[in-house]
Amino acid sequence: MSRQDDHIAPLSRRRFLQVLAGTAGALVVGIRLADAADLPVPPAMLGDTLYGIGAYVRIDADGNIIIGARDPDTGTGTATALPRIIADELDADWTRVSVVPLGLGVEDDNGKPRWIYGHQTGGMGDSIPAAWADLRGAGALARWLLLQAAARRLGVPADRLRCDEGNVIAPDGRRLGYGALAEAAAKIAPPASPVPLKTPDRYTLIGQPAADVDARAIVTGQAAYALDNYAGDALIAVLSHCPWVDGGVESLDTTDTMAVKGVVKVVQLKPEAGVPLGQTVRAPAVAVLAENTWAALQGRAKLKLQWKSGTQNENSAWFEQQASDLVNDKNAAPTTRVRNDGDVDVAGRKVARRIEATYVQPWLAHATPEPMNCLARVDKDGATLVVPTQAPQQAWQVVRRLTGLAPAQIDIKVPRVGGGYGRRLDHDYVAEAVMLAKQVDKPVKLMWTRDEDMAQDYYRSACVHKFSATLDGKRQIVTWNQRMASASALAQRGVPDNRLWTSEVDGHQLPAGLVPNLRSDWYQLPSVMPRGPARGMPHLSNAFAVESFVDEIAQSLKEDPLVTRLRLIGEPRQIPLGNDRVLDTGRLANVLKLVADRIEWKNWLRTVNGLGIACWYVDGAYVAHAIETSLQGERLNIERVVCAVDVGRVINPAGLEGQVAGATLDALSTALNLSVTYKDSQVQQHSWKDYPLASMAQLPDTTDVIIVPGQGDPAGASFLGMPTAAPALANAVFRVSAVRVRRLPLLKEMLRML
Repeated sequence: MSRQDDHIAPLSRRRFLQVLAGTAGALVVGIRLADAADLPVPPAMLGDTLYGIGAYVRIDADGNIIIGARDPDTGTGTATALPRIIADELDADWTRVSVVPLGLGVEDDNGKPRWIYGHQTGGMGDSIPAAWADLRGAGALARWLLLQAAARRLGVPADRLRCDEGNVIAPDGRRLGYGALAEAAAKIAPPASPVPLKTPDRYTLIGQPAADVDARAIVTGQAAYALDNYAGDALIAVLSHCPWVDGGVESLDTTDTMAVKGVVKVVQLKPEAGVPLGQTVRAPAVAVLAENTWAALQGRAKLKLQWKSGTQNENSAWFEQQASDLVNDKNAAPTTRVRNDGDVDVAGRKVARRIEATYVQPWLAHATPEPMNCLARVDKDGATLVVPTQAPQQAWQVVRRLTGLAPAQIDIKVPRVGGGYGRRLDHDYVAEAVMLAKQVDKPVKLMWTRDEDMAQDYYRSACVHKFSATLDGKRQIVTWNQRMASASALAQRGVPDNRLWTSEVDGHQLPAGLVPNLRSDWYQLPSVMPRGPARGMPHLSNAFAVESFVDEIAQSLKEDPLVTRLRLIGEPRQIPLGNDRVLDTGRLANVLKLVADRIEWKNWLRTVNGLGIACWYVDGAYVAHAIETSLQGERLNIERVVCAVDVGRVINPAGLEGQVAGATLDALSTALNLSVTYKDSQVQQHSWKDYPLASMAQLPDTTDVIIVPGQGDPAGASFLGMPTAAPALANAVFRVSAVRVRRLPLLKEMLRML
C-alpha cells in the first residue's frame, strides 16, 4: 500500500472541493492549497459520496478508506505507523487505504484554540506512545459505528457480528462491505463511553512490516514538500540575516536591487522584544521580495548592506575553555546539583582504584535537507500557511500573535517534511513569512538559502564532561561523579532558571540507580549563540561521555568492557525512576548481549580489528550498539555495525528498522566529520563543504538492526539509534589503535559528538 494507489489521476483543487462538498470538509485539511500543485488521488476517490466516520476516517460508497495522519512525518515513518494503528482497530483492508497528511486541527472555543487531533508533534520520539493511547480508540469507534449500522441492516445484534478486512460478517455468513454501511454509520451518535479495544491476539496490521506510504513518491520524485508549493500570485522572498543576533543594519542601499527586473520590494525585519527565542525573527534581516526566485536572489546579491556587530562577541574555542575551567575547578559551585545519591565524598575516601577522564563535545548544526521555508497568505479574513514544521500547534501560536486572528481563521497545512531533527520545533521562519505577507498584502513564499540555513540555526551547545569514579577490591563501582558544563538549550525560552538544566542532563540517565553513591552537577555557561534541541534534547549527548568512561574503567581494570557493563547493570530487576518511569535492567542487559553475540564479541581480545560497544536507556526504550573497525594505514574503516532496540510492542518493524539504521548512520556521520565553530560570534560553516556529511565510503555497507519483540506499550524511536552509535565507534577506535600498538589518541579525541 502506498500513500496513493498505483493508478492515479490528477485532481485539481477546484474539483476536489466539489467532490468533498457536503462532507464537513473531511479531507480538505490534508490537501495542499496551491492551484499549481494538483494532488494525485486514487480514481476510487472521485465519487460524489465520502462519509466521515470519526475524526480520522473517511469511507466512500465503494469501500475505499482515507485515513488522516495527524503528526508531521519528518522521515520517521509516522505517516505509515499512525494510520496502521487506526486501520488495525478498524479491521480495514490496508490495500484499500489511502493516507492523507492532516494539517493543524483547530477549532474556536470562545476565542481559545481547541485542538481537534490532540497530539500533533513529529520527530521527538513521542508520536507512537501518544497514538497508542488515543488513536486505537479512534479506529475502534469507527468499527463500532459500522457494526451498529450493520446490525440495523441485518437484524442481528451488533455483539454477534464481526469485522474482517473492510467487511461486517454475520454468523450465517452474510456480509456487508464498509462502503455499503458508511452513510448510515456516519449518522449514528457515538456512545457516551469508550468502546472496547481489540485484544493483541486479534491484531492483523500492528506488528507486521509495511513499506512507507510515501516510498514510491519519494523514489520517483513525486513527493511534494512544502518547498514545492506555490500560490499563483505569491512573491518569492529571500533573506540576508545579520551575523550577530544582537547586531543591526549599519547602512543599506537598495538602488541596485530595485533595478533588477522582477524585484518588488525590500523589507527589514527585526526580532520582537520580549518574545521567547524561536517564536520570532532570530536576528535582524533584510528581505528581498520578487516575482520569481532568480530575481530575488539577484536582488539580494546586489544589496549594498553593512551590518553593525553585536555587543557580545565570543569564540567557540573560548567557550570550550571556559567550560573546561569550570568542570576542573573543584571549588566552583554547580548551577544545579541534578542528582546526589548516597555520599560521594565519604564513600570515595577508602577505595582500591580511582579513575578520571574528561570529554569535550563540539557545537552542532541541524543541517536539514530541506532548508527553512514557508508559504503564507494573510488577510483580514484569515491566514493559510504551508509550512514544514514539527509542531503545527506552536506554529499556530506564532501566527495568532502576529495577526490577532481567531483560532479557526488560521489554517496550517503540513506536507511531508524534509528532515526536522528538532530545528523545526522553532518557528522563526514562520514569523518572517507572516510579517512579510502582512507588509506586502500578498501571499509570500519565503525560502532560506543553504548558507542562511547553516549560519542561522539553533545549535546544540558544545559541552565538557569531567568524570571521576572509585572502585572497591571486588571491581564494583562505589562512587560516580559527573560535572558537566554547557549552555542550556532552554535559555531565553521562558523556562525558569532553576529548570534550565533539564535540557542538558537527565537526572535518571545511566548509571543512575546502578551506583550507590552518585553525583551529577551541571554548570551553566552563558552564550550569545542560539541553542535548541537536536535529535531529542541535548542531554542524550551524555551517552557518548558516559559510555566512553565505562570503557575507560574497563581499560583500567584490564578487562572486557562487556563484562564491566554487565557487572554494573547487575541482576534483572526494575528500578523506579519516578513519574511512572522504570529502568528494567534485564531489558538493558538483553540488548547489550544481543549485539555482542551478533558481532561475535567472543573474539574481542583476539581480533586485530577493534570492537566497541555501548548501551543506553531512553524513556522506556533500550538500545545498544556494537561496532567493528579496522585501520589500513591511517585510514579508519567501519567494518560492521549492529544495533539492538527494545521499544516494547512494535507497530511497524520495517519502519522501526529503517529509522534506527538511519539514525545510526546520522550519528556516525556526525561523529566522524561534523563540528560548528564560530569567531566573533559568527559561524564559520556555510555549506556542505564546510559541514561535510560522511560519504558512503566512510560508512558501513549495512547496519544490522535487531528488534526485540515486546508486549508492553510502545515507546518512541525517532532518535533511538543516536545515543550509543558514537560511543561504540569511539570505543572500537580506541581498541583497534591499542591492538596496533599505535594508540592514536587523537582519533578518540576527534570522535566528539552526541
